[in-house]
Amino acid sequence: MRTVTVLGSTGSIGCSTVDLLEQARDQFSVRALVGGKNAARLAEQALNLKAELAVLADESAVDELKALLAGSGIKVAGGRQAVIEAAAVPVDWTMAAITGAAGLEPTLAAVRNGGSIALANKEALVCAGDVMLRAVSEAGATLLPVDSEHNAVFQAMADRQTDEVEKIILTASGGPFRKATLEEMRAATPAQALKHPTWSMGAKISIDSATMFNKGLEVIEAARIFGLTEDRIGVLVHPQSVVHGMVQYTDGSLIAQMGSADMRIPIAHTLAWPKRMGTTSSRLDLAAFGTLEFTTPDEVRFPALRLARQALRAGRAVPAILSAANEVAVEAFLREQIGFLDIARVVEEVMDALGAPPADTLEAVLHWDAQARRAAASRIPACVA
Repeated sequence: MRTVTVLGSTGSIGCSTVDLLEQARDQFSVRALVGGKNAARLAEQALNLKAELAVLADESAVDELKALLAGSGIKVAGGRQAVIEAAAVPVDWTMAAITGAAGLEPTLAAVRNGGSIALANKEALVCAGDVMLRAVSEAGATLLPVDSEHNAVFQAMADRQTDEVEKIILTASGGPFRKATLEEMRAATPAQALKHPTWSMGAKISIDSATMFNKGLEVIEAARIFGLTEDRIGVLVHPQSVVHGMVQYTDGSLIAQMGSADMRIPIAHTLAWPKRMGTTSSRLDLAAFGTLEFTTPDEVRFPALRLARQALRAGRAVPAILSAANEVAVEAFLREQIGFLDIARVVEEVMDALGAPPADTLEAVLHWDAQARRAAASRIPACVA
């Protein structure tokens, strides 16, 4: 049996992972489950999977978790340090799905074990790419991309060398404002922005999809995973979300990975890699779609892509600054403190203000993450005015 740990088990990706583990109980032994603050959900998962350890990042909910797991023999812990220690428990496979900068240290702790890391935390490579990849190399760990787009490219690329690759193409649904005017987007409410037409996701990633910051972060992440320069990573808007990623080879061949819009498919691919496992995901019926659309993204209405490419070219701490400023701006939008179009405006202002400082260590990355958050927060009232 393969030993596994799920970081972020109570979130969207984590729940899909747990669902797959429950379907294959005889193949996996769960060492640790790490959640945010949902004690009830974490307790249910831990009991169902007979986990050895259950950890909540929110210490205030630990007493509730202890009560729910009393007599089960499952160890309980809480707080930031407990999360990092759980991530450091040696296992064969770790799902790294703690979102945001909070996932950096736990993911790094898991990497240092040298096992397989199913990476669903974009910030690990966006903010701390050099630090993370150096740790992967030193530990002999294996990074397996979970994002549907990166996983699609990973599958389409197989064992081929990147020198045979002309470019890769990530697809984007276009989100709820794919056809909206700038005026409509300026007046958009959080409720409208959260209505993703294809995927069921958490609030942060749903807003990122609506602004296309999600795709911008994925461009940066793809550059790290596949060792490609920014000009070899393309993006196409594909509202049907059937083709998740493509690889254009130097001989003119274009290989695409397709599947239903279900995150259990890429998760299962990483969970069973290098083999495959069965899932209950719906099978793709191309005849039911009839037509598949592909268009070039509009960087005037969606400046996030331009800003992300700018950050990738600049390197150093700029991707971390972009990501942190975006997190703050998204939260402000969800609280209705700023408008939808102000999200990109805040990010661009912070990038311009902080420049391109070095970020060769995790401490430096976290420092500039904090600086970017402060700089973004200071710009929120200006947007309201």
